[in-house]
Amino acid sequence: MSLVVYLAAFVFGMTPVLLFRRPRRALRNPLTVSTCAAIVLGALVFVCAAPATLATVNELTGVPNFGAPLTYSVLCAYSCAVLVLLINWRGGSRERVRRRVLRTVTAYGLLMTAIVVLFLLAEADTERLRDLDTYYANTPFMREMILLYLLGHSAAMLVMCAVCVKWGREVGGPLRTGLRLILVGALLDLVGFQVAKYTAIVARWNGHDLDFLSTTLAPPMASLAALLCSAGYLLPSVAAQRRAWTDHRRLAPLWSLVRSVSTAPKPPTAWWELPRARLQWREVSIHDALLALAPYFDHTVRERARDAALRAGRSPHGARLTAEAAMVADAARRAAAGEEPPESAGTYRLHATEVLGTGGLVELAQALHRSSAPDSTPDGAVPSSLPGTLTEPEEPHVA
Repeated sequence: MSLVVYLAAFVFGMTPVLLFRRPRRALRNPLTVSTCAAIVLGALVFVCAAPATLATVNELTGVPNFGAPLTYSVLCAYSCAVLVLLINWRGGSRERVRRRVLRTVTAYGLLMTAIVVLFLLAEADTERLRDLDTYYANTPFMREMILLYLLGHSAAMLVMCAVCVKWGREVGGPLRTGLRLILVGALLDLVGFQVAKYTAIVARWNGHDLDFLSTTLAPPMASLAALLCSAGYLLPSVAAQRRAWTDHRRLAPLWSLVRSVSTAPKPPTAWWELPRARLQWREVSIHDALLALAPYFDHTVRERARDAALRAGRSPHGARLTAEAAMVADAARRAAAGEEPPESAGTYRLHATEVLGTGGLVELAQALHRSSAPDSTPDGAVPSSLPGTLTEPEEPHVA
């Protein structure tokens, strides 16, 4: 049993690696910190609950069953971390979030203190590594300690279920899927672990033996529930990294065109950089390059390309993207050749700089890719020999 529990703890505990690849940067994000804290504490619960760990703790301390209040305290800390994660996930003003986090930490801190005090007051001299909850179900102070840790964990799971149901109606995409996974995990924890524990304890109170619910059924249900919750925590982040990788790749045509112009620091190539970090560097560099190219924007090139696209039946938005792609390509050629800015140059704001996020840059990059904009055109017009210039653009990308 210990090997299975340790394996679950390892799988559960390794998931924060995807979120905590850059410790200094991650520590500035309360949501990332609270997510990692919840997952690590959940993994630590499994480590502490393993019979081998309990036996070792009892032997090292010389106190029979000392591993029990230790495990229960860590479980309470995990429950507290789950609630703190939900508070940070919900967001709000910094003061409001801080106040709610403080209240939660205080409540569970008092609960952990009560667990330790009740254990010290109880008489639990017989070491029980697997069935302590049911063996001491009728023992004064131990009974209260067991109920306290279960109630504290139940409260956290019930709040999690309520929040997941509420938020699941308000969001979509990977976040909704993540919330559903967390909801299934929380329900499995409630039904498969906690109800099994409560039933076995109540059966002991009434002189019956249903210990198998606590010793055989509850542990694997708790492991499965924790893994589902962990997957739910990580899914939105993994989906965001996947979108960032896709956007980073789709920006390649635009970056290849303007990279020699940008004076911003070049995107890092370290293997540990996640897609979102790479995308952020590329986005900053491209914006810097477009700013440097602004004096070379030839509005004659843009207007001719736009008029040609409109005559070909393009939508106004598609025609604008095609025209801007032609103008940016012409500006990059002029800058690379060291030419003087054109006489028709003037102030103009690209669509890519009017929208938030990376979506506008991706649209411009894809317009460049489809049109295969020429490096040089004497009169600034887009040659008719490039049919890709007049193809309909993809739907606007939402970052």
